Parts: sequence; structure tokens; C-alpha cells
Amino acid sequence: MSDPAVRFVRLASNPDLPLPARATPQSAGYDVRSADDEFTLDPGEIRLVSTGLVMELPEGIECQVRPRSGLAVRHGISLPNTPGTIDPDYRGEVKVALINRGREPVTLARGERIAQLVFARFEVLVVE
Repeated sequence: MSDPAVRFVRLASNPDLPLPARATPQSAGYDVRSADDEFTLDPGEIRLVSTGLVMELPEGIECQVRPRSGLAVRHGISLPNTPGTIDPDYRGEVKVALINRGREPVTLARGERIAQLVFARFEVLVVE
């Protein structure tokens, strides 16, 4: 079996933000933050938000990108493709598609927690 470690590399746009982390020891998800400057998401608007991170996943592990319940309940912020999947061979910047399903514009600051990452094993099947 390959090394189960998930590695993150910071891009120049993210020299200072915390790496993804769990809020509590029992949390399944790792909070990820916006590396974009402050922006406003209007009702119905979809925006791709940078994290300033590149992730290296081991073979057989996917990363599911999920909404944060606090943003969803308070402001109607979700992900249009929830859960999003990052495959182990992807090496580009991790970006999060956000949608404002609420009735009011929502301003999000740089460094704000915007989504959570949940890691899961998967099997590759032989299709004949």
C-alpha cells in the first residue's frame, strides 16, 4: 500500500493561511480557507474561490469537498457540485466553487473557512 500521507504545498498567494485542519479531534472534515481577497457573493452567484494550496493525495484516496454547515445555515452558502471530488492524480490548485443560495449578498474575507475536505478510500474496478 502507498504512503497514506496527504501533502499540501502553499502557492505564492497563500504564504500565511493555516493549512486545512479539523476543528475538533472527532471532526471528519478539514476546514479549508479562502486565499482570495475579500469579495461579495450575490444571491444566485457562483464563484470559484482559491485556497492557495496544491494537494498531493496518495493512490486510492479521494478528497471530497463539502459545504460548511455554518455558512449554509447563516447565509445560504453552499457548493453547486456537492460533494466535489479531487482525484489523486490532480496536481493543480485546490479551488472551491461556492454558490449563494440565500436572499442577501454575503461578503467573505480572506482566511475565512469556506469548505471542508473529507478524505476517503476508493476501489478501482476492472471493467470488461
